Amino acid sequence: MLHAAHAQLGGPISLVWDSLPEHVNARMRQWVNAQADWLLVDRPSPYTPDLNVAEGIWSDLRITLLDFAVRGIDELTVLIKHRLKRMQYQPVLLTGCLAQTGLMISSPV
Repeated sequence: MLHAAHAQLGGPISLVWDSLPEHVNARMRQWVNAQADWLLVDRPSPYTPDLNVAEGIWSDLRITLLDFAVRGIDELTVLIKHRLKRMQYQPVLLTGCLAQTGLMISSPV
């Protein structure tokens, strides 16, 4: 995916990547280093999820998915899209996730 994005955009890519074990293992570090001419990877500090509104949304979404069994990735995709669509109509939930970060939405000046 990153190679395709690089080819399509025709320039360097800056990637903000968490520190999951798969993202920091020796094989991945070697691959990232080999792409150093066009790929810049930034790994934020461990506290960064507190500033990510999506963390609260995914946390709520995971809770609503606990009671479902799916037969494949396609079924899971449909279920997640349906749950996200329902969240879209719950502004209090989304506002709460934003407030949890301490960030605010303001009108452009």
